Amino acid sequence: MSTQRLRNEDYHDYSSTDVSPEESPSEGLNNFSSQGSYQRFGENNSTTWFQTLIHLLKGNIGTGLLGLPLAVKNAGILMGPLSLLVIGLVAVHCMGILVKCAHHFCRRLNKPFVDYGDTVMYGLESSPSSWLRNHAHWGRHIVDFFLIVTQLGFCCVYFVFLADNFKQVIEAANGTTNNCHNNETVILTPTMDSRLYMLSFLPFLVLLVFVRNLRALSIFSLLANITMLVSLVMLYQFIVQNIPDPSRLPLVAPWKTYPLFFGTAIFAFEGIGMVLPLENKMKDPQKFPIILYVGMAIITALYISLGCLGYLQFGANIQGSITLNLPNCWLYQSVKLLYSIGIFFTYALQFYVPAEIIIPFFVSRVPEHWELVVDLFVRTVLVCVTCILAILIPRLDLVISLVGSVSSSALALIIPPLLEITTYYSEGMSPLTIAKDALISILGFVGFVVGTYEALYELIQPSSAPIFINSPGAFV
Repeated sequence: MSTQRLRNEDYHDYSSTDVSPEESPSEGLNNFSSQGSYQRFGENNSTTWFQTLIHLLKGNIGTGLLGLPLAVKNAGILMGPLSLLVIGLVAVHCMGILVKCAHHFCRRLNKPFVDYGDTVMYGLESSPSSWLRNHAHWGRHIVDFFLIVTQLGFCCVYFVFLADNFKQVIEAANGTTNNCHNNETVILTPTMDSRLYMLSFLPFLVLLVFVRNLRALSIFSLLANITMLVSLVMLYQFIVQNIPDPSRLPLVAPWKTYPLFFGTAIFAFEGIGMVLPLENKMKDPQKFPIILYVGMAIITALYISLGCLGYLQFGANIQGSITLNLPNCWLYQSVKLLYSIGIFFTYALQFYVPAEIIIPFFVSRVPEHWELVVDLFVRTVLVCVTCILAILIPRLDLVISLVGSVSSSALALIIPPLLEITTYYSEGMSPLTIAKDALISILGFVGFVVGTYEALYELIQPSSAPIFINSPGAFV
């Protein structure tokens, strides 16, 4: 993050991955009491423990959740849930590491709040290596880079998700009935290619990201939360009924598909960017560790249950988003539409993070009367980039796995353990803690490399999965 961005009052610190803009930690700085202890500010607008829990839950529920049934298929009905549990435990442990290191630097530097990038930069400054200390500013740049890649990757996933679901609803409209119990093959009415659907959404999403007011975006966030919650309730209501005999499902899938599972799973669990802003806004931040563990336990249970039940219900026919497997009756077509509406409005919230990092860099280099034009132009270009990338990779499962492997693994698994080592090594660390952190980072790096390779390989040379695996098909 550049110095210009830090000084630009129009761009608040918002390093969360999927949290509503009103939770920005930049409010209330003047209320900070300059003492040595780690304190909080903004008492008038601080959140209660229950509000923080709700924000944590909603920040981890998105398109990644809907892709977990296919992820369980790529790991196996036994290996899948066990791996989700392990990844969940490791992910929440890394979140705890980040919070602990942030507290350490707030106390030591007498600061009211440090975000993810600040924490990594200060961690490198504390390193015993002179080279790392001299290049500590790259820590912030690295975090910003992966935040940009992650958030724009989410936006690419949204384009594919919207196109797939709307295409299926429109093509099956003539065969859609009010009977949700007879799961018969529906003859689809061919329409335009899914890539053309993405282009159709492009102008509307461009107009949506032109909304720069944080309060206006919070209204969209509320609407998205309501529609997605209703959709999830209806989705669970369907997949728990008449589950087929699971005896034919493999307990452990071929190891070749496991990297795709890893990418999808870590994509779903990548919510580490929101923990510091949420903790900073609490009235009683001492309770945040409990909220974090309780919230992530609920999220992990939700992930495992939907992943397993979805795979048990649809078996080998499971698609990149479980909504694409729902029957063609109006009740469940409405689920697809409701969730799609929620994803549409969530696009602006996901887009806010890379926008606040990138746009000030360009705006600060033009005359004042050109600032608005440049701002809107950069926003338009970024949305077009996400649309182009989605068009180039129209398979929802591969987009999710690729984004998860490339950037989510770095933010959630690789960086936090290394941060703990650089922060506390000079103060004394047990060999066991160093070994634990090294193991987590190595496993995250292996997942990063292997998951990225496998996703790119499947993209270039699909082995067994046809390219239309996520194209809308009839429910059988």
